[in-house]
Amino acid sequence: MDTLRQLQALGFTLPSPAYIVGTLLFSILGMAAYVLGKRTQKATTKWLGVALMFYPYAVSDTALLYVVGVGLCAAILWDRRQA
Repeated sequence: MDTLRQLQALGFTLPSPAYIVGTLLFSILGMAAYVLGKRTQKATTKWLGVALMFYPYAVSDTALLYVVGVGLCAAILWDRRQA
């Protein structure tokens, strides 16, 4: 427990369970979109899937994680309807 206090004193914090669930959810959806884009030869869907898999590494706020994730999912759905 002493190590945890030392890390918190340095500014490190553990992510909330909601953040971890969101990261897993959007990463799995991104992987599915990537595979779908690769299978259907749609570059936009493929790259949106890559963005959906890796953007949680750049976002540390839970609310922002969900807003960006839902936005990227909506972009994938919009791209699929354009076909």
